Amino acid sequence: MTGPELPELLALERILELGGSRLDVRVACTVDLPSGASYPVHVIALGNPSTAVPAVGYFGGVHGLERIGASVVISYLQSLVMRLQWDSALHQQLESVRLVFMPLVNPGGMAMNTRANPSGVDLMRNAPVDALERVPFLVGGQRISAGLPWYRGRLGAAMERENQAVCDVVQRELLARDFSLSVDCHSGFGVTDRIWFPYAHTRRPITHLAEMHALKHIFAQSHSYHRYTFEPQSLQYLAHGDLWDHLYREACTQPDRVFLPLTLEMGSWLWVKKNPRQLFSRHGIFNPLIEHRQQRVLRQHQLLLDFLSRAACGQHLWRPAAEGRTLAHARALEDWY
Repeated sequence: MTGPELPELLALERILELGGSRLDVRVACTVDLPSGASYPVHVIALGNPSTAVPAVGYFGGVHGLERIGASVVISYLQSLVMRLQWDSALHQQLESVRLVFMPLVNPGGMAMNTRANPSGVDLMRNAPVDALERVPFLVGGQRISAGLPWYRGRLGAAMERENQAVCDVVQRELLARDFSLSVDCHSGFGVTDRIWFPYAHTRRPITHLAEMHALKHIFAQSHSYHRYTFEPQSLQYLAHGDLWDHLYREACTQPDRVFLPLTLEMGSWLWVKKNPRQLFSRHGIFNPLIEHRQQRVLRQHQLLLDFLSRAACGQHLWRPAAEGRTLAHARALEDWY
């Protein structure tokens, strides 16, 4: 049984029809609502399936209220599918990279107009990672009640179905390769668009700080007028249960491989500032409600998502060499810590 129609799911299904056999499509899991309705969580991949090439994962819709994150990922996927019909350069690029999409990780929360999933669990507070330092009350994750926001789930319980699906995709498609990137698209923090990277559970720097700094550097070089703030999430706040902290730590058990997970945190307060009436809408706090502003947001972030696919293809040209990693790490420490 299906529930209320989700425009994002309908748009995604139309893209899958257009892509046809060019896309590898499967349903990672099905999410059930208390009403009996159910929604699929799709995984879409294109490009070279060989684990000898790098990969990029694109994730959206983790929080049901942040619909713009899903829309950004779906818009980029649509662009790729349409370009497959005529863009020979894209076909050549896809021989050197694997692109994996999970645009609607939490369709149940989206259908119910909640940040959490249908069980009341915040998927970004649900991983088995405890902060090593003090976190903000409630915002950093809590186990008091599913009736309050930022609920982590019961202590000792398995991760929620949606998170298990994400973990399975990351393990299978990204961590099986020598190099991979990911970006998870969110909204709602501040007036600035931020690109965050782990950690969220501690202020200690990650193992691959040098690679993150190099990635930031080539992005700034090739996009001189970008408006992103590129930083570790811990500079803003700490949290329990961050899914990307968990997956990054899993990746670090294979020291010969590199996985760089990013979170795009779109600054929705700017949309509210330009249109204060959005404060009276539950969705308006997290999404641009005026059509031309939404279109501008979708256009703006396509550059970042496309950059990541190209950066993965050329990773051997910009990653710090072994002899230069110490200096690159020191520069990153100076910039961020």
